[in-house]
Amino acid sequence: MNKIIIKMSYSGEKYKGQGVLSATLEQVNLIQNLCKHEFDTLINKRGKHDILHIHTVNPASFIGARNSKVPTVTHVHFLPNTLEGSIKLPRLFMRFFKNYFLKLYRNSDYLVVVNPSFIDELVKFDLEREKITYIPNFVSEEVFYKYNDEEKLRAKKDFDLDPNKFTVVGVGQVQHRKGVHDFVKTARKLPNVQFIWAGGFSFGKITDGYKELSKVMKNPPSNVRFLGIIDRDKMTDIFNAADLLFMPSYNELFPMAILEACSTETPILVRNLSLYEPVLLDGYYHGENNEDFVKIIHQLSTDKTYYDGAVEHALRVKDYYSRENIKKLWIEFYRGIHNKFIQEKEAKKQRKKNKKHKS
Repeated sequence: MNKIIIKMSYSGEKYKGQGVLSATLEQVNLIQNLCKHEFDTLINKRGKHDILHIHTVNPASFIGARNSKVPTVTHVHFLPNTLEGSIKLPRLFMRFFKNYFLKLYRNSDYLVVVNPSFIDELVKFDLEREKITYIPNFVSEEVFYKYNDEEKLRAKKDFDLDPNKFTVVGVGQVQHRKGVHDFVKTARKLPNVQFIWAGGFSFGKITDGYKELSKVMKNPPSNVRFLGIIDRDKMTDIFNAADLLFMPSYNELFPMAILEACSTETPILVRNLSLYEPVLLDGYYHGENNEDFVKIIHQLSTDKTYYDGAVEHALRVKDYYSRENIKKLWIEFYRGIHNKFIQEKEAKKQRKKNKKHKS
């Protein structure tokens, strides 16, 4: 069987601290390494290819989707409405970007979403349900794994953390929709717990709430520290130094940080959002508001049985979103759309041949 050549198109390396880039690199590495007997890849360069896979919505991708002669797949890492609360732009520019994303999605033959709940959201924008496929994100177990006790202690020391205190980590860009204010307000109510936030202003001053959040970062409570943007090769240290990942976000797709934490067997606490229901399996800890978050974190830090339940959930997520499971989905998907394209091409040739014969 001939190998299918997939052209991967993405950008964004200069904007550190983005879950989209992390998810993209994981997917590209999966196809390059674990699926190398099935596929060849072209990464951001010209050459003959059978499938174009677009990961980021830069102008080159937009032109590529419009002019492509082969099946085009666009990875939907976010929806137009998730721009709200992430970046702050004049209304006219925001409308332009939303329309730009939707036009790219419409120019694509296939869309891949990382959360099944967003299929209905895309259909509301008049996108065809039949062209949308759900394939979840995943992380590499070789990169994100649980440390032994000695390694965990070393990680805590590297980040100047008290090894005797319960440690809560928040991860993501510092922006309103990530719930940074609620992270800090929750920390104020738990002075015996240490809180750290790994992430910064990836988009600088156009980040929504930049001025307000800058003040919070410069003058946090004594038990809160903002570490700034952390290189991805240090994130395994972050999760192993922490006892809990706390994600009070108001709007998400499927945060890579959750998968990374679970892969290190670090429990998670999230806001009660409907989008988590189809992807986080049963038994995850969640709260509606800061009062809930305070109660849950307090119990996690003082009740070993309760904490062990959160660890068990993290292990289930780790197993469910393993690379082997996700690899099968990508092989089936790529093979399916390629075979369909070849069949349609052959059918078109046959129709032309029959028409010529009749004339």
